[in-house]
Amino acid sequence: MIRKLSLLLLFFITSSKTLAQLSTASTQVSTFTIEAPQLQTTKKIWIYLPKNYATSKKKYPVIYMHDAQNLFDAKTSFVGEWNVDEKLDSINAQVIVVGIEHGNEKRMEELTPYKNAKYGGGNADNYLEFIVKILKPEIDKKYRTKTNARNTGIMGSSLGGLTSYYAVLKYPKIFGKAGVFSPSFWFNRKEIIELTKNTPKLKTKIYFLCGDNEGDADVIRDLNTIDDLVSGKRCDCLHLTKKTIVKGGQHNEKLWRDNFVNAYLWLF
Repeated sequence: MIRKLSLLLLFFITSSKTLAQLSTASTQVSTFTIEAPQLQTTKKIWIYLPKNYATSKKKYPVIYMHDAQNLFDAKTSFVGEWNVDEKLDSINAQVIVVGIEHGNEKRMEELTPYKNAKYGGGNADNYLEFIVKILKPEIDKKYRTKTNARNTGIMGSSLGGLTSYYAVLKYPKIFGKAGVFSPSFWFNRKEIIELTKNTPKLKTKIYFLCGDNEGDADVIRDLNTIDDLVSGKRCDCLHLTKKTIVKGGQHNEKLWRDNFVNAYLWLF
């Protein structure tokens, strides 16, 4: 219940940081805005480029990540950032990260596939259509990217984990890899289970992560249920799924930050 209440508070995320605080984003991070007609808004996009991007001519895989305010910069984060740029710099990662800012009070709508009887939501189809039909073509045009599914991932936590998993079911030819952190399967439990059961094949590489102290006993049960369903659709010998349950792990940026590199290295 604690986790669910904290999730609702994210409706009102702006930034709790003072204006005097300096940005912690690295020089490899930049931003731009793009129209999102499916959502009837303009989205701010954050881009991380590898350290050698400017001096190289090669193409790079891409990870699309939700809640960009919390990925790169302590100044814009709610209760701490993922340190995605510093983490990737430290291992000289050869990947481009595209962070999509959440819609503040629209966050729950954008990051949930189906309407919840109590909390509403259910606009992830339009959010994902924006990513697939507007944002990804723009990224592939502006940057040197490897455009196929094998080199395109999607990753997020909490509601972002739910929508990342939904994305690989809905767009398996677009997203070939997914990082599904502390997914809020509870929000659309029945629908997600049914969708998984009705998905004939699932070739996507998926990294599942949660903690055993997230404040909601359902998170591990739900994760295990989905993991079992996914595993039943493909041979374990293919090594397409990895599940990590962190002892003492809580539903927060520390859990996701500390496990981001491991997820990236396994997926890519």
